[in-house]
Amino acid sequence: MDSETVRSRAAPGQKPPRGLGRAAERIRDVGDAVIFRHTLFSLPFALAAVLLETAGRPPLGKLALIIIAAASGRNLANALNRLIDRDIDARNPRTAARHLPSGRLSPRDLIIFSAVMGALLVAATALLGWLCLALLPLAGIAVFGYSYTKRFTWLCHYWLGATCAIAPMGALVAISGRVFELRFFVLSGAVALWVAGFDVLYALQDIEVDRAEGLKSIPARFGETCARWIAALSHLGTLAGFALLPTFWPLGGAYWAAFGLTAILLGAEHLIARGCTERHIRIAAYGINEIIPLVLLAGVALDLYLL
Repeated sequence: MDSETVRSRAAPGQKPPRGLGRAAERIRDVGDAVIFRHTLFSLPFALAAVLLETAGRPPLGKLALIIIAAASGRNLANALNRLIDRDIDARNPRTAARHLPSGRLSPRDLIIFSAVMGALLVAATALLGWLCLALLPLAGIAVFGYSYTKRFTWLCHYWLGATCAIAPMGALVAISGRVFELRFFVLSGAVALWVAGFDVLYALQDIEVDRAEGLKSIPARFGETCARWIAALSHLGTLAGFALLPTFWPLGGAYWAAFGLTAILLGAEHLIARGCTERHIRIAAYGINEIIPLVLLAGVALDLYLL
């Protein structure tokens, strides 16, 4: 997803780290490669879903399992993305310095990490109940399939959005034991459109590379101006979905304050993205969107516990 600067394994004249030092460095590199902090894209929405559905009184055991499932699923998805896209990343000047193309990590490192994350996901899901376990194959198709979608459809951004929306949807299913509730789809749909919108903005950096590689994206298919409009409309859909949540759950002033701040942040995101440099796009697509889920989670929590 983002570019990383290659760090040398050891400074000139220093011996490379060994034993525990090398293991710690490898773990740190894996964390950098899959961008652990991007768990903030999905996990706060899963937590907000749990708080909403339990009126702020979640069963702690289920809450812990939901956190494990959401975090392991997201990290599994990004590790698989790095593995599947490593050859494409190597041919893109913006991503050639990533961990696999540059040789800082081997495919084996991320395969092992993916296996660990997959095992955690399956175990947590199984403990959450038979319904969650029965739905897990659908989540697996979404997670594994995302990296291939850019090879055949410009709707890949919306596939990614739907994949990220599994976190709040799965949390709601785990808590309620039901699937087909309108409020579940309103929240999850808003999250899906939010992710798709900022992923379209992120893809503005790679229009020419995507076209040269035969990869599909909205910017490569429709051009920059149209892509910006599609991203903006997606985020308007996000705001519409978030505005409907008080219809289904008892939310008040704190949530609406968080909603207003979210609208401002999304507007700022599109303005900053007009700078078109990699720095502007990264701030818009990543920096701002790491804040938005926390803002909305805070609004939900304040309404449930203090107001």
